[in-house]
Amino acid sequence: MPSIHSLLVALTYPLGLSTALLLLAALALVFRHRRSAGVLAAMALSWSVVWSVPAVSDWLRQSLEDRHPVVAEAALPKADAIVVLGGGAYEWTLRTSNNPDDLVNSRLAAGARAWRAGRAPTVILSGGRGRPGHTEAQNMAKAMARFGVPASALLLEQRSRDTRDNAAFTAVLARERGMKRVLLVTSALHMPRASLLFRNAGVDVVPVSVPEPESNRLGWGQWLPSRSALWRSGRALKEYAGLLDVRLGDPVGTRARRAAPG
Repeated sequence: MPSIHSLLVALTYPLGLSTALLLLAALALVFRHRRSAGVLAAMALSWSVVWSVPAVSDWLRQSLEDRHPVVAEAALPKADAIVVLGGGAYEWTLRTSNNPDDLVNSRLAAGARAWRAGRAPTVILSGGRGRPGHTEAQNMAKAMARFGVPASALLLEQRSRDTRDNAAFTAVLARERGMKRVLLVTSALHMPRASLLFRNAGVDVVPVSVPEPESNRLGWGQWLPSRSALWRSGRALKEYAGLLDVRLGDPVGTRARRAAPG
């Protein structure tokens, strides 16, 4: 049975909220509140249509991505560690060879480039999803090996299930090893929430934003609704909801203290 949290997350996606509004509209019809049903149905349709417009979706996403612009690895300050957050698929790691300089939208490639640039001696890979022996962090480590980052330079954090966990468990690793400043690598869209969570956990972070693939709609195509734009809007709305949850919810520092051994 889905949890209340998972239901709330589903509502951050336009189709999720539109579906909920349509159900309310149907309920209003059952009780003969036709005007209310019409208003709810119109709201449901408008909500998803608006966010399916590529130009609107791009505007929403840029409002998050522009908070932490992409910085070249050579311009980054030195730190005690590079923290790469899990997220996404890793099928491309099965290629016979990978050049991190060619993978501009990859968090792992950005972490490898920062390590190769001598920005920090250690790379912490944070991600606990998956099955034993194939956790996200372990899959990330395999990719790092293909990028030329030796196992001796890697630390694997394999307990986290979400970004709040990433921050809490990584903070414990950092304190245990006397690490104070880290380069935090994640997507530009995710960076505002992730960096806030890490700072709440007591970690001094330098954001290393990774750009996400851009919309390929040009000209009038930017104003034609599309399923991909709807999905991209949903991800941005989820990040805004997550930011609100961080500011109003249980401080991540509490989870970090609970995660500490002993």
